[in-house]
Amino acid sequence: MLSCKELVAHSSDYLDAQLRLRERISVRAHLALCWRCRRFLRQMRVTQGVLRRLPEAAIPELEALTARLAELRKQNS
Repeated sequence: MLSCKELVAHSSDYLDAQLRLRERISVRAHLALCWRCRRFLRQMRVTQGVLRRLPEAAIPELEALTARLAELRKQNS
């Protein structure tokens, strides 16, 4: 059976359906017994959902702010 650390290492591939059958079975067996890893995967799914909703196009104001902050940082160094 997978350890929690191994499950975390496989979590992105599991959520993206990139695991082989044997690996998926190992992940599911671990999840059946470990509430902490089930909670972790729920949080990962929520995070993926939020990231999918973010705009893909660059936000001009954000880029201007980033440039200004970089400039201020150079001046203060």
